[in-house]
Amino acid sequence: MSIPDANDPIPAGPAAPAPVEVFRARRERLLELAGGAVVLLASNPELFRSRDTEVPYRQNTDFYYLTGVEEPEAFAVLTPHDAAHRFTLFMRPRDPDRERWNGPRIGVEAAMETYGADAVYPIGDVDERAAELIAPADRLLYALGADPALDTRVLEILSRARRARARSGAGPTTLVDLDSLLAEMRKIKDPHEIERMRCAAAIGAAGHRAAMARARPGIGEWELEAILEGTFRSHGAAGPAFASIVGSGENATFLHYTQNDSVVPEDALVLIDAGAEWGMYCSDITRTFPASGRFTAPQRELYELVLQAENAAIEAVRPGVGITAVHDAAVGMLVAGMVRLGILQDVSAEEAIESGSYRRFYMHQTSHWLGLDVHDVGLYRRNGTPITLEPGMVLTIEPGIYISRDSETVPAAYRGIGIRIEDDVLVTDYGREILTRGVPVDPDEVERLVGAG
Repeated sequence: MSIPDANDPIPAGPAAPAPVEVFRARRERLLELAGGAVVLLASNPELFRSRDTEVPYRQNTDFYYLTGVEEPEAFAVLTPHDAAHRFTLFMRPRDPDRERWNGPRIGVEAAMETYGADAVYPIGDVDERAAELIAPADRLLYALGADPALDTRVLEILSRARRARARSGAGPTTLVDLDSLLAEMRKIKDPHEIERMRCAAAIGAAGHRAAMARARPGIGEWELEAILEGTFRSHGAAGPAFASIVGSGENATFLHYTQNDSVVPEDALVLIDAGAEWGMYCSDITRTFPASGRFTAPQRELYELVLQAENAAIEAVRPGVGITAVHDAAVGMLVAGMVRLGILQDVSAEEAIESGSYRRFYMHQTSHWLGLDVHDVGLYRRNGTPITLEPGMVLTIEPGIYISRDSETVPAAYRGIGIRIEDDVLVTDYGREILTRGVPVDPDEVERLVGAG
């Protein structure tokens, strides 16, 4: 497997639809794990940001993962006991009047071939027909809590099936949370997903390089955000995978700063935490760099410490290792450095780790799962035991150090500095693949890139 860099090809446009076989294989795997249960899946509702202005639609990730459908107002039933309805879709009918405003719909007639469904019905038929489909099953799998309106619809379907059970003597008696099975499936990425994540990573890296190359003192954080996200779109990304963070100076010490409305000060660091979404899959990259193109001595000391912590955490990523070992590797390196630099005083590294006093300057975990969601599904512990890394898992590695201006016990040269470095890492059979090193992390390379555009 190759590691994308600045010279690797980047997608030239939006992702093509995935083959129906990809989704069929996932459905069959889920039905195998479900042990005869019927699976109910619902699309995300459409949302509005103000009055009749819609939020750009994004499909429920579980629904997309199993169906490939990206339209709203859709419902799916997976029924292992009925070959003619093993995968049943309920879709919006064609509507020329609405399509004139919002663009074409797949419609009921074309959905069978488009998505590989065994049967397709209008969404208006879902309550009655879904109740019939689930009637022979004793258990239902559904992810409760995603949307109250959808939960109400599923409970109505279940109530209809219960009423029929009084006559037939059969029907579902148990509702099981779908997340218990599907999150474990989604945590291990298949080859199709890995390829899409490589593309999302390459586009994300291109955006970061473009912003770094245009950075300079006096530029607006919002301008860097525009360069970054414009680059994502120019390569066919749907847009940013999450609200982009562009924090300069003390703004970089706030973990989820997204106002992006300050002018970059002279001699300030700029922290950009952003990723692209391509083909429904996310990247998540953080880089911190000097707006002037040259780190000051204190900035470089802290930057090199965070980079050492990131490299130590990345080295810990391999199959068979508990995920907490990744965090522990980063913390060990960071805390030793903070003691050495006088940021943590009158304490040993071991004492600071045991007491947690270091969390004043490093208060978050080193990793999260990545995939269809930027904070992807999946447990980090099971019954108190850390999850073991397996090939196909993708996680972020993102240590940081954040020293507010009012940190009076810290040497003055380090106050007001926030630094985070983040890469996306795929667990492979023999170790790991860094997906996002298309953006440099070496401080000398960073300095050469800043302002080069």
